[in-house]
Amino acid sequence: MRQILTFMLFSLLMMVLLSGCNADANNANVDLFQYKDSYVGDNSAVVNTVVQLQGADYFKGIELETKEEPYGIMVNYDWEEAELNDKETVIYNASYLFTLIQNVDWVTFHFETIDGMESYKIMRADLQEWYGVELSEIDNEDKLEQLIEEALEDDTKIDRLLNE
Repeated sequence: MRQILTFMLFSLLMMVLLSGCNADANNANVDLFQYKDSYVGDNSAVVNTVVQLQGADYFKGIELETKEEPYGIMVNYDWEEAELNDKETVIYNASYLFTLIQNVDWVTFHFETIDGMESYKIMRADLQEWYGVELSEIDNEDKLEQLIEEALEDDTKIDRLLNE
């Protein structure tokens, strides 16, 4: 009887450990473009997108503005211990949100820091003009990553976009 109980406990422990490893592997390979053409009103798609973007470890909450146009998203972060650049995170995350969610017109990012609150509101039209590209026409992650990477090389350009 004792051998059976030991075997069952060992089997249960192995299943838990293996399922934990499998869950981590699945999260690392999430294809964000599976949410392409979703809507602001699809809170599951929006949240699942945000938790895969930069700063996800500091993600605190989200609010969706869907009652009347223009539709928007507010993303809140607890940035006190973050070692990321908030301006780069804004551009990176907004680029993904505007590319994947077809009816979002604006996104506001709130970063709660040690010194208080930093907020950035970015409009789809402004970001598209800044890039010179219609974001909804980007059809894969590699193209979007390349666009973002090239744009983030110019600090002056970043400051112009976020300080307008």
